[in-house]
Amino acid sequence: MIHVGDNTWNLRVFITDLQLEKTLRVKGDLHIGGVMLRLVDPENPKDWSDHALWWPAKNVWLSRTKSTLDQMGLHADALLCFTPMHKILRVQMPDLRYLDCRVDFSTKTFGAVVALCKDLGIRHPEELSLCKPLEPSHLKRNFADMPKKKVPVEQNGNGREYIHLPSDTNTFIPTHSNSFHGSDGSLDGPTTNGPFSCAPVQPAPQFTTPQRHCGLQSTPIGSPTGTLRQTSNGYSSWNESSSSLGDLTENLAYSPRAPSPEARSRLVRPKSLVERARMNVGWLDSSLSIMEQGIREFDTLCLRFKYFTFFDLNPKYDAVRINQLYEQSKWHLLNEEIDCTEEEMLMFGALQFQINLQNEVPQPDSGIDTSSLDNGVDDDVDAALRELQITLEGPSNGYKTGDITHIPELTDYLRFLKPKKFTLKGYKRYWFTYKDLHLYLFKSREDSRSSSPPSVEINLRGCEVTPEVNLAQNKFNIKLEVPQEGFAANSEMWIRCDNEEQYAKWMAACRLASKGRSLADSSYDSEVLSIKSFLSMQKPAQAPAVSINENNIDPAEYIAPRFLKKMKGKIVIRMLEAHANVKDLSLIDAKLNYIKAWQSLPEFGVSLFVIKFDGHKKEELIGVASNRLMKMDINTGDHLKTWRYNTMKAWNVNWEIKCMMVQFQDERIMFSCLSADCKVIHEFIGGYIFMSMRSKEANQTLNEEMFHKLTGGWN
Repeated sequence: MIHVGDNTWNLRVFITDLQLEKTLRVKGDLHIGGVMLRLVDPENPKDWSDHALWWPAKNVWLSRTKSTLDQMGLHADALLCFTPMHKILRVQMPDLRYLDCRVDFSTKTFGAVVALCKDLGIRHPEELSLCKPLEPSHLKRNFADMPKKKVPVEQNGNGREYIHLPSDTNTFIPTHSNSFHGSDGSLDGPTTNGPFSCAPVQPAPQFTTPQRHCGLQSTPIGSPTGTLRQTSNGYSSWNESSSSLGDLTENLAYSPRAPSPEARSRLVRPKSLVERARMNVGWLDSSLSIMEQGIREFDTLCLRFKYFTFFDLNPKYDAVRINQLYEQSKWHLLNEEIDCTEEEMLMFGALQFQINLQNEVPQPDSGIDTSSLDNGVDDDVDAALRELQITLEGPSNGYKTGDITHIPELTDYLRFLKPKKFTLKGYKRYWFTYKDLHLYLFKSREDSRSSSPPSVEINLRGCEVTPEVNLAQNKFNIKLEVPQEGFAANSEMWIRCDNEEQYAKWMAACRLASKGRSLADSSYDSEVLSIKSFLSMQKPAQAPAVSINENNIDPAEYIAPRFLKKMKGKIVIRMLEAHANVKDLSLIDAKLNYIKAWQSLPEFGVSLFVIKFDGHKKEELIGVASNRLMKMDINTGDHLKTWRYNTMKAWNVNWEIKCMMVQFQDERIMFSCLSADCKVIHEFIGGYIFMSMRSKEANQTLNEEMFHKLTGGWN
């Protein structure tokens, strides 16, 4: 039939569930909801409530059902897909296991992660995000130098059409789906329509490879449901039964002793700071849907902790969260994504060995205090209230008097060094006085009591504090990188302590001072104890705590590769000696101690990016942490300059030229990001500011609107 002059045209819509294409005669004033109503057969009892229209050529969901076809720019050449919004996504957990999860592909990624974490029993989902799996080739070049890939959206007799994904998404991985493998390398098909499930280990013969149309797949009807079970060999198995959230949550709180060889072989190991920076290329844009970023049904994404500020870790409620956080920290160390010393590596190996032992015995309830594990950024109001409370309640440590007008001090003889070029001068002994965030160095104690000025004065606010400890050599050094007015780089200084007790006091004082907290802060004593505990776990014992055949222990499961070559045959003996310090820890305590020790490492919580500052040609390195930005040496990682978030006034992105501007109280910096899309680094900054605004009020709800305001870039 020919329609003339009625302003109607044919709209092609492919219904993925039925593998059927319909042609509707429509007008431009028809709204999106009306199109969906005409697609639904009223006599068909199928529930279509989870379906929506997807426009492949524009890479967008038509989610505003009241908008008309004209308003959306739809014409007769358009092809739409009527498809479920919830689809099966293969998710790799931090412990490297794969789960097939039913995820909303139409909502913003942040919302999809929140819903996924709720299904998995993980509190504070704002700390996590989804990222694309990396290949070794992705560490060899910057994101800016990677070729952009075309995505096929239709394959038929008329040829092949292509689209380009929006420029503000990460398109470094081909967005068409490949065959995905389970933990044993077998080809897996779709699994369940439930909220989540584990991918079956063995291939399911009744499954067929899903057909694609418009770049989409259809989920077969009648897929079996099941729950995740852990077998004695440490691999995931499939039990056909009704899906149970409780069963899965319990299993996610305990991980296999070792992942599958296939999963471990897919890990990429960075060999330099630049390669570590390039690992941040995979993060999805939290403000776009999963579908808009080239991810299709049955594709694989990794669920990881993105923001390294862990709020309110509570063993009573966070068994899954603590276990997955422990697993991520473990693989950070074993994969050499973060540096540590030899003694620290042995300590981590000993804790991991204790965790493996405790996994095999029943566990009592733990009442451990985890307040020190919350390393969120305190705002000025909280800090002021804390100072007021301490002032009113009186002294709580050994460095105060009952006089509320007295400013607490820390004094002792220490050694000091300020490195200079072309000099061989070593450490010089001074009388140190620390008061009100300042270090004063005098030639002697008597000089400090006289009216003579100090030989050296250092303002510790905003400085970078790095430990350099070697217990075997009895070396306790503190490296300070202090901001200097009028200079582009920090000034490097070193403090040498005589013993462990002295080091713990001064290291705690310097760490708090860098954050603007004095000795009056209530966290000073706990910081000192935390440092002492961290050191005590690294001390070798006289003899191993357990009697075990060393040949049954594979050191590669516990020690990073670069230490395996260095220590050779002594690794297992030394690790078992270190285990004597942690042999009495329960499972949950051992995991929390592992996480806490991970947080104590100098490089913890710093996400790296390769950038170019405006007007400069050379590549440089910038680190994003929970409370600051750092310009770093691209070869050594030394801190050259630090900018604190509490001095930041604004941060914006020019999306046309992909350039980011951050304005502080006394300067403005502009740079382009080379190792990832500039949206990624923008989201890190906004995300950390959002994390610092969280409150411990029981009735607090997650403010998704505020998160997107801080991370979305207003684009």
